[in-house]
Amino acid sequence: MHYNWQLPNWANFTYDDAVFDSLIINFALETGEMKGLADSFPEPVRQEAMLEFMISEAVKTSEIEGEFFSRQDVMSSIKKQLGMTDELPKSRDKKSQGIAALMIAVQQSYKDEFSEMLLKNWHHLLMQNVPYIKAGEYRTGKEPMQIVSGALGREVVHFEAPPSELIPQEMENFVQWYNNFKVSTADVKNILVKTALSHLYFESIHPFEDGNGRIGRAISQKCLSESFGMPFLISLSGTIEKDKRQYYNALKSAQRTLEITDWIFYFSSVVLEAQKQAKQTILLTLNKSKFLDRHKPQMNERQTKAIMKMFEFGTRGFEGGLTAKKYVSITKVSRATATRDLQDLTVKEILLQQGEGRNVRYQLNL
Repeated sequence: MHYNWQLPNWANFTYDDAVFDSLIINFALETGEMKGLADSFPEPVRQEAMLEFMISEAVKTSEIEGEFFSRQDVMSSIKKQLGMTDELPKSRDKKSQGIAALMIAVQQSYKDEFSEMLLKNWHHLLMQNVPYIKAGEYRTGKEPMQIVSGALGREVVHFEAPPSELIPQEMENFVQWYNNFKVSTADVKNILVKTALSHLYFESIHPFEDGNGRIGRAISQKCLSESFGMPFLISLSGTIEKDKRQYYNALKSAQRTLEITDWIFYFSSVVLEAQKQAKQTILLTLNKSKFLDRHKPQMNERQTKAIMKMFEFGTRGFEGGLTAKKYVSITKVSRATATRDLQDLTVKEILLQQGEGRNVRYQLNL
């Protein structure tokens, strides 16, 4: 079996762009609507939306690789590194500090020249607290770099990357290809093509000992932001993580050929779906701002703390609704005080009550 990098015309990818014409139209419409929404935001709301996307991407890109961080740890790491607050508890997981640093760097460096140095810096940030990994350096081992699954003794090899001695030249070629692929902000089709191709190309080289998936998705994020000339509010990994099997199967198929129409269609579909989800997140952020402007003067400190905790869960909602037991856990008050506070929030129509007795739950009245 031959992989794409072993084929005679390696990196000369071919595709039929007519296949995704309808997808391009939908993406262009969504992009226009998203830009209109973003432009209407006051700066504090824009910053909060950006923070929400960084947190979501950090959590989900890690989950794709089998690493699970608490949302609180990631949020704390990002906010502290941005100097946004000194009141949050210190992140308990040092690895979450690495993915947080990567998310910040991707957002802040979208205008920077794409280079090997940039990618090595990203890798150093990501892996700075991971033992036995040479953070910021390409792999050098003689063992083959393989993507495998299955139990010990029954492993299935899905892909084998180029040997370590080829990595410096492959990465030089990749960066040159990326920088030579010029797109304008109006060229939506080629923006999506470049985004999909850059991810596939990088993943096929697999230059680092670990972290290639996270760096590869960060490259896609930069490509979108750089191409549109603004931070692109989106979480690709949030969409990919919903069906990781489809993602890996599409990648596996694309790494066996240089005709990658199916891959571009798949990855562009991911970008489009992520964009639709992003719109819901942006609308929720805007609703949150309006909600707090309207209701915060009516709430005491405990009530505000509980309401803010509900908003932290974003478009997923506060699972199971807010209960008196959860309110006690969040605010550290007695059950009686919790019940009075919740009844007060219901009377003021800040919360909506659902159910009766022991089954009573409360949802935000948006």
